[in-house]
Amino acid sequence: MSQFLTLDLGETTGYCFKLDTGIVHGFISFKQAHFSGAGMKYLEFEKWLNKITNNKNIDAVYYESVNRHIGTYAAHNYGGYMAILIKFCEEKNIPYKGVPVTVIKKHNAGKGNANKQNVIDAVNKNGFNVSDDNEADAIALYSFVECENA
Repeated sequence: MSQFLTLDLGETTGYCFKLDTGIVHGFISFKQAHFSGAGMKYLEFEKWLNKITNNKNIDAVYYESVNRHIGTYAAHNYGGYMAILIKFCEEKNIPYKGVPVTVIKKHNAGKGNANKQNVIDAVNKNGFNVSDDNEADAIALYSFVECENA
């Protein structure tokens, strides 16, 4: 069985992967202190990727592919995190793939335009206990990828 990591990229990144002991999921914030350099969050993200994948034999990384952002700041951040992720995967020779948001939402919540709470509710119905939408998105993506690879 292949091991994969799913991510909802952003200043608060949701993640999900499987270990022998079960599914590990959560979220982490890369928001920087007021006086930090603008690129520090990307360096912290890369350091975190190395830590979370260390000794886990990750065969592939899937991320939520966002094609439209409401604000410029969110779009710039997403592009930065995606660039770091792609660089990381290329250097480690790990295949990576973006999955459209609408596909993930339709698979988990029944409709491609489901709101954040709909996704959280759908994930929790499947036995999880989350309140953060980033974590829920990563779990929803994991569920989709697991079905696709079954």
